[in-house]
Amino acid sequence: MIKGLGPILYPVKDLAAAKSIFTALLGAEPTVDAPYYVGYDLEGRQIGLNPTGHQDGLTGPTAFFVVDDIASALSALIAAGAQSVQDAKDVGGGLLVASVRDADGNGIGLQQLP
Repeated sequence: MIKGLGPILYPVKDLAAAKSIFTALLGAEPTVDAPYYVGYDLEGRQIGLNPTGHQDGLTGPTAFFVVDDIASALSALIAAGAQSVQDAKDVGGGLLVASVRDADGNGIGLQQLP
């Protein structure tokens, strides 16, 4: 089911402020710098700032796991007791994302590559 670990996303309300903080923290400029997403490459892992994360149900940093079939993975997690937060949606270029919460309320993200 899991192919690997994808990005770790932080929901942010003020993208410019978050960008300033994460640039200082990581000591590098972002590799993606757009109004809808700012991303940093950290040793091959994407650390992303998502200004729509809160409205998409993210309550804190969320690791996204890369899966072959997002619909099947989402169904399996819900059947195991996870609570759906965001159904699978295309966020551009065929990249699908979805998220759930585990029994303790922790976010789990899913990502299916195009």
